[in-house]
Amino acid sequence: MTTAWALAAITVAAVAAALCLSRPGRTGGGGRLGHPAAWLGGVTALIYLNQVLFTVYVIRVRHGDSSFVARYLPSGWFALAHGPVIDAVARHFPHPGVLAPSVLRVQAFLELPFVLLAYLTVCRWFSAPVYRAALRLAWPVSAAYTATFCLIEWSLRNPYTVDDIVIRIAAALVVPLLITRLSPGAERPEPGVAGLLVFAVSAMAFGLLVLVVYDTALLYDLGDVGRRLPVALAALGVLAAARAAARLGPGRAAGPCVDSVARSFGWFLVLFFVPALPVRYGLIAGSGHVSAAAGLVIVGAAAWYGVREALTRGGVSLLGWVVRMGATVAAGICGAAVALLAPTGHTELRLLEVAGAFFVCAVGACALLDPPAGRAGS
Repeated sequence: MTTAWALAAITVAAVAAALCLSRPGRTGGGGRLGHPAAWLGGVTALIYLNQVLFTVYVIRVRHGDSSFVARYLPSGWFALAHGPVIDAVARHFPHPGVLAPSVLRVQAFLELPFVLLAYLTVCRWFSAPVYRAALRLAWPVSAAYTATFCLIEWSLRNPYTVDDIVIRIAAALVVPLLITRLSPGAERPEPGVAGLLVFAVSAMAFGLLVLVVYDTALLYDLGDVGRRLPVALAALGVLAAARAAARLGPGRAAGPCVDSVARSFGWFLVLFFVPALPVRYGLIAGSGHVSAAAGLVIVGAAAWYGVREALTRGGVSLLGWVVRMGATVAAGICGAAVALLAPTGHTELRLLEVAGAFFVCAVGACALLDPPAGRAGS
């Protein structure tokens, strides 16, 4: 119960920080460190390297038995990799005792940049203003995520807990310094219908890849890579095709309904950045009601800001817009309801499916209902 109450407090503070500090715009981010996706690739490579070194350590030092750490954590962790390659690496690795930090400690540092860079990658794909606004939130995001990680660490107390908390606090101080030096991104035309649909496909495929990394590496289940590989390769192929399509151009200009959805979703990406991790853990750690309320507040605020921006551009009949947006929301809800019927045992995967279905159906309905160019006021 203490963990649930503490997580609820972190969630409320994170939502308040997001509402107070979020300001989409053209400033923020002035460094030259490049695209977050490139850094995310490097961090992911380090995570998997640590998994290999951890496996070597267990094989050589712990005689292949991971129960020395597995007994402190929930079931589903530490499915070790086996095979001639990993066995050969373990057999020839000199001084395997030096690999002891690969047990939980390395991951304690790498988990924060992994989740921040993944979220920022999605923001950059959406638009430069949204991405720059997200960059400005690096410090409050780091604080909210680190508080959440440390709370979960403490709820699973084990001989590594104190070390891991110290490492996570160090990461919270170092990672934002690097994040704020990422390149701000080039200006591009606002996404139209095709751009939004391509973004949705990109985000869903990318989310699936992130879940594969989480399941196989962050849970120390390197032995499950072979089973997950076909899904990962399929998602990677879809993602590559979607990003190639994104470079073809903006396509059809956004009408008032599409513009409302796009601006609202841009605001959602920014506002949800700070409380995203506390909300996620709240769903499984006893504060689901607070997570649900936080989600509704963020969605409501994003819709309010986005619609207000879209309507202030003028040339829109309010009554016609209300009717079309009502049909749009209904289409999105129908799509989300269908997605809920899909069988899946993964909470994050279900949320990804529901959100993606709502977004695609809503944008598709907007594209059909928006008046042709030159008749926006109808």
